[in-house]
Amino acid sequence: MKLRITIDGKAYEAEIEILEAAESAPDYPPYPPAPSAFVPPSAPEPMIALQDPETESNEKECRSPVTGMVMRVDVEPGQAVQPNDIVMVLESMKMEMQITAPQAAQVKSVLVTPGSSVKVNQLLVEFE
Repeated sequence: MKLRITIDGKAYEAEIEILEAAESAPDYPPYPPAPSAFVPPSAPEPMIALQDPETESNEKECRSPVTGMVMRVDVEPGQAVQPNDIVMVLESMKMEMQITAPQAAQVKSVLVTPGSSVKVNQLLVEFE
């Protein structure tokens, strides 16, 4: 069988032979055997947060629950706060987190400023 192909305005003639499907199929090596059934490793032991006796939380302290940066501080020493009043806003992994007062109290001291980096369990605010 002859075919004519035109590429960029120039005609080419080609002679083509059609083979049987079995003759034209390439010989591939056999597939490797399937792997044995996947067995996931045993689940890791749950991590238990151990706190130092010095850093145990109490109602007179406000500690950072995450590692991040202080975006805003909404209280100052001497200010009275009610439960769940926003004390400050932290940013961690591009998410903002509102830190609230655990109970009604008066702010004794604020230990961080906007732009400060904080670590997990770091003391942020002390209450009287």
